[in-house]
Amino acid sequence: MTPTEAPAASRATGLTAADVAQRVARGEVNDVPVRSSRSVKEIVRANVFTLFNAVIGALFAIVLVVGPIQDGLFGFVIIANALIGIVQELRAKRTLDNLAVIGEARPTVRRDGRSQEVATAGIVLDDVIELAPGDKIVVDGTVIEADGLEVDESLLTGEADPVLKHPGDPVLSGSFVVAGGGAFTATKVGREAYAAQLAEEASRFTLVHSELRSGISKIIKYCVLLMIPAAVGLIVSQLLIERADVAEAVRRMVAGIVVMVPEGLVLLTSVAFAIGVIRLGRKQCLVQELPAIEGLARVDVVCLDKTGTLTEGGMDLGGIRLLDGAAGPDGDPAAGETHVRQALGALGGCDPHPNASMQAVIDACPAPDGWRGQETLPFSSARKYSGAVLSEPDGTRSTWLLGAPDILLPDGHPALAETESLNAEGLRVLLLARSERPLDELAGQAGRVPGGSPGRAPAPAPVAAAVQPLALVVLEQRLRPDAGDTLRYFAEENVTAKIISGDNAVSVGAVAAKLDLPGAHSAVDARGLPEDQERMGKVLEDGTVFGRVTPQQKRAMVGALQARGHDVAMTGDGVNDVLALKDADIGVAMGSGSEATRAVAQIVLLNNSFATLPSVVAEGRRVIGNIERVANLFLTKTVYSVFMAWAVILTHVPYPFLPRHLTLLSSLTIGIPAFFLALAPNRERARPHFVRRVLRLAVPFGLIAGVSTFTVYLLARAYYGAGDSTREAETSAATLTLFLIALGVLAIIARPYTWWRLLLIATMATAFLVVLVTPWLQEFFALDLQGRVMPWVAVGVAAAGVAGLEVAWRLVPRRWPDLPAAAH
Repeated sequence: MTPTEAPAASRATGLTAADVAQRVARGEVNDVPVRSSRSVKEIVRANVFTLFNAVIGALFAIVLVVGPIQDGLFGFVIIANALIGIVQELRAKRTLDNLAVIGEARPTVRRDGRSQEVATAGIVLDDVIELAPGDKIVVDGTVIEADGLEVDESLLTGEADPVLKHPGDPVLSGSFVVAGGGAFTATKVGREAYAAQLAEEASRFTLVHSELRSGISKIIKYCVLLMIPAAVGLIVSQLLIERADVAEAVRRMVAGIVVMVPEGLVLLTSVAFAIGVIRLGRKQCLVQELPAIEGLARVDVVCLDKTGTLTEGGMDLGGIRLLDGAAGPDGDPAAGETHVRQALGALGGCDPHPNASMQAVIDACPAPDGWRGQETLPFSSARKYSGAVLSEPDGTRSTWLLGAPDILLPDGHPALAETESLNAEGLRVLLLARSERPLDELAGQAGRVPGGSPGRAPAPAPVAAAVQPLALVVLEQRLRPDAGDTLRYFAEENVTAKIISGDNAVSVGAVAAKLDLPGAHSAVDARGLPEDQERMGKVLEDGTVFGRVTPQQKRAMVGALQARGHDVAMTGDGVNDVLALKDADIGVAMGSGSEATRAVAQIVLLNNSFATLPSVVAEGRRVIGNIERVANLFLTKTVYSVFMAWAVILTHVPYPFLPRHLTLLSSLTIGIPAFFLALAPNRERARPHFVRRVLRLAVPFGLIAGVSTFTVYLLARAYYGAGDSTREAETSAATLTLFLIALGVLAIIARPYTWWRLLLIATMATAFLVVLVTPWLQEFFALDLQGRVMPWVAVGVAAAGVAGLEVAWRLVPRRWPDLPAAAH
């Protein structure tokens, strides 16, 4: 027997412990590591070895050569920021690793004749793996048992129609079970299976496309391009025109260009994302992709599946209503109901993997004695009914179906009116029907196509004319106690909630109405939706509740909303939600949902609480809103540093600052305040065009700061005599001006004020004052305000500059109204 051949006898009972040990020894194990986060080495490399750190590090090394050390303080700030980023990502890694274990797939395999759950990495070659609805197929294999087994291969092929599988048919990892059950033998494991790539990509701690990150990277690239000519110009200006010594020229050149790069903004963004992941992790929310936090901040439409989000998974049997022809002998209704209950119990006993509706039937109607199931048809969301061939104690053999009344009843049947009335009360109604026709004929199932390839299940044939309706089965749905508050939160935050369900539209509308969702009483039956994307999008914008939505329609509805410019989040827990979850801007899956939904979703609510979603939205808004807020601080510095550098080059004067001066200013007006502002609450929904919006304030703010500071510097040179002995006084006057204006920028960006924001501004002002009045700090930072005239001139010009900031802050939003809310 070759290593890949398993005895036929073992296919039903599975491998033995000895067989498993042999395969493990041969390395035939599904041992591809599925990481939920980056390794420690990758985290350190990502935070340390970057282009920007290389540039700043080179400038730091230059300052260490020409000295003194206080002019290299900016280098220590970079080191501190890198350490913050590393520590926060390590904390996020630990949280994500722990949470990923909770959400890890655990397939059921047969070993030593019994079923047991194992980790995905514990599967070996030739393992017999059992399948149930919602299970993800984690390795490649061949079907050995099939009971109405339908597999959705859309994640592999893009085809939405389920594939009917028979024994001998192949199954590929990455697909998932839509209906039925069965088992297959693993033929490819580890790196040979497609699941190795899919699972790693689905649960990896990734930094995929993010408008915030890409916008910041674009800004910094422009800054690096500006640094090169500025550095050349400053060196030429200081050496050849000002005749400064080499060390002094290099120090002032470094001072002029190091502040052009908002290097702290990148690290602060990483820190904010990492802290967001940790905060959500503590609420049992697994973020599989970091930019998902940003994506939630941009969402303006959230599509909710009723089951599992608005309602709890369990249901209760509320009653059975007999129809004509269901009464027992001599028209006895009691006997008729008994017979119906026995049939329901027998149907439930035939279903090895009951859904919530069938479980409610099973709980209320135990399997009767003497009834035997001979063939079964599992429930399918596309078919909307299940069935079985049952033999009764007297030998009567019939086909029984249980499913949606509007599918199993002909148009105009009186029971449909009763069904609508019950649905309007928020009740779920199923129809029990009987037929003398074969089950496979009613199901419309196709056989295998020639050559052994799996056949696809076509649309079911009309069954209403072939069945005898017997009873309406009324089920009561359990509302989630927190669903109403969650919907109200979305309404307050200008996020439109759309209920999209496969259930009857009237029933879904009744459930939504109980939660006070606007528009719930005007539920739309999705079977009447236009197929044209533009027209469908218009209907979706106008409506709130949609019923009888097929899995393919859910996907189309998400696409139609996106085509009309909406950022769409989709929540769900069932396999019929997978296609929509995959296509939505943000997919949110319940932790108790199927493995397929958890694989494609960016966010998994491991506590299965829909009430966690507002926390996710709030965290996303906090992160992106605050990053936009502090970006104004960093880019204002970039603008005024570029202006100062070129002003020095064109006017042929010494650069006014040393690196230590700008380090002090950046720390007190940008670095330290930005850290606290980035963690503050922020509820405003994010909008596109991050770079353009931020620059609209940063450019006028930076120019005002640069012009005011350079004006004071020129006045100080004229007042003090522009000699080497007075250069410290000239620099001090310019430093005082720049600090006051930068503090004014901080005061504007920090609005609206709270006690801690006012305390933050006051603390920064006090810290600078301490530097000015403390002798050893004056000497360390080379600051000396001489006389009274120029310090007061600096204050006066700074006051005029701050007034200019206020004017710009009020006028720019009128001209460009889509500025970040943090600046308003």
